[in-house]
Amino acid sequence: MNAFSSVENARVAIVHDWLTSMRGGEKVVEALCGIFPESDIFTLLLEPGKIPTILESHTINTSFINRLPFKSSGFRYYLPLFPTAIELFDFKGYDLVISSSHCVAKGVITPPDVLHIAYIHTPMRYVWDMYFEYFGRHRIGAFSGMVIPFFANYLRMWDVASSHRVDWFVANSRHVSHRIRKYYNRESAIIHPPVNTGFYQPGKEQEDYFLIVSALVPYKKVDLAIRVFNRLKKPLLVIGNGPEEKSLKALAGSTVRFMDFQEPAQLLSYYQNCLGLIFPGEEDFGIVPVEAQACGRPVIAFARGGALETVIGYDGSNEKKCTGVFFDVQNQEELEKAVLASLKLRWDFDFICEHAGQFGVKRFNSEMKKFVAEKLIESQSR
Repeated sequence: MNAFSSVENARVAIVHDWLTSMRGGEKVVEALCGIFPESDIFTLLLEPGKIPTILESHTINTSFINRLPFKSSGFRYYLPLFPTAIELFDFKGYDLVISSSHCVAKGVITPPDVLHIAYIHTPMRYVWDMYFEYFGRHRIGAFSGMVIPFFANYLRMWDVASSHRVDWFVANSRHVSHRIRKYYNRESAIIHPPVNTGFYQPGKEQEDYFLIVSALVPYKKVDLAIRVFNRLKKPLLVIGNGPEEKSLKALAGSTVRFMDFQEPAQLLSYYQNCLGLIFPGEEDFGIVPVEAQACGRPVIAFARGGALETVIGYDGSNEKKCTGVFFDVQNQEELEKAVLASLKLRWDFDFICEHAGQFGVKRFNSEMKKFVAEKLIESQSR
């Protein structure tokens, strides 16, 4: 490893699967670029203009995936090529590689003297715990049903094999840490991702609608929420885009409306004015529920995954010391009961906002910088 006097002097490469929008994983990359302002970025593909200036100001290295046709709309079809693409990046001359991985980024090949810390948003969900949500027989045709299992088997083997290249794992939640242990047989530190709780603050108005902010993909279970609000005849605003958009719009009744992903300033007002956030899927962490709580709004969430770490569910006693309502089974009846229960509770909006504050950007920066410094010192002393 090259000699350097402090973390600030280390030559750092940040690897992320793809930079095509600003969601939870990209916000982690943004925070890492703030910690390491001289770092270089490596990513499979880039959509210029879809990421903030702080990222575009860095040197960004892309893979051959970025030069393939239909990359903007169909890059996920190149999934079997992703392992090869990520392995072709060269990290000679760097002291530290930090991969921000929800797919293949943690599979980079680093020189022996380069420390590799992998921040895991999730093990590759397409081939592990959510394989059937993405590739079940009800979602793909007969031909794909014969071909995809072979690619998935290859990707699982590669995913496990490449996990041994990582020096240290960091999980974004206890939920993800358990899955890292299960699939990779590796331990991990837990550092919750950064949420801009200084920006997301309570407002003064409240309107008569519930809110979903989500990618429109199968595992988010937006269809479940739409069916419930169709039945309740209550207003639901869905903000997001994704491959399920057409089918979800066809399912929606007259009280459900859709909007594309919004810039933060617009999204802030929708958070502030809603009755509550609906979070019907199982998430690895879930930045959106924290953003909603930072605006003082309760969360109606499925009682699995990261929501259990960010939402204090109503237990039937003191609604002033809770920040949401959980439902235990992903069906219409249970979600409907949770929505109706939330309308009867007298929320302490200041308490909800205060609770969200513990997931702020400063906390992430401090914990991540300390972890990296410790591991760099350990690696130098070997």
